[in-house]
Amino acid sequence: MDRQQISRLAHADHPIAAPLDDASVRGLLARAVPRGDARVLDLGCGGGEWLLRALTEHPRLTAEGVDVSEVPLAHARAAADRLGVTDRLVLHHEDAARFTAPHRFDLVLCVGSTHAFGGLPAALAAAREHLAPGGRVLVGDGFWDGEPSAEAVGMLGDLTDLATTLDRVVADGWTPVGGHISTRRELDDYEWSWTGSLASWALDHPTHPDSAQALEAATAHRDSWLRGYRDVLGFVCLVLRPTAP
Repeated sequence: MDRQQISRLAHADHPIAAPLDDASVRGLLARAVPRGDARVLDLGCGGGEWLLRALTEHPRLTAEGVDVSEVPLAHARAAADRLGVTDRLVLHHEDAARFTAPHRFDLVLCVGSTHAFGGLPAALAAAREHLAPGGRVLVGDGFWDGEPSAEAVGMLGDLTDLATTLDRVVADGWTPVGGHISTRRELDDYEWSWTGSLASWALDHPTHPDSAQALEAATAHRDSWLRGYRDVLGFVCLVLRPTAP
């Protein structure tokens, strides 16, 4: 069982691959989608949940998603077919950092996928290349909400505190016009869902050759969360506009 399979099972009950509840997702999309006929791009779209929700909410909206993994893209295609939005959704199986398009987009999303670019600054630089005049970016990334241990930094990378994160975004030529800081409940619910969904699959399939590995992965993740980063990791989503054309 590879990491992509583990992630798919772990997100079975929490299709938004970030610590956000449904109300927060709706609020962010309402703030980020500039108009009903917008063209939207999701860099690192996974199962396409952000795009599917935007397409369902806006009947004239068109969307494209990019992801390096074919498995979640297949789930996105199946979901789009069930929702009747297939004709307005294009999915690309490729590295988001290398993706190019012949047109620009009114909204570019990259929530929980900045690692695909090597971090938040590089993800925003890539988003800018795809952004149409007057467009917006919706980005989501972690930040330190306390003093991290060396182990936490080793697990999650060289993040900064929230104020420094915003300072760097602004210094890079962006103006926040909306945002959301995940609550403790959202953060905990996400981790419980991640570990619980994976563990439940393992217990429901005791004879499957990957069952033991899945249960081990759920246990290891839960231990890393509770002992490594639960008290210091935060997550912020930002709706951004370029400060200058």
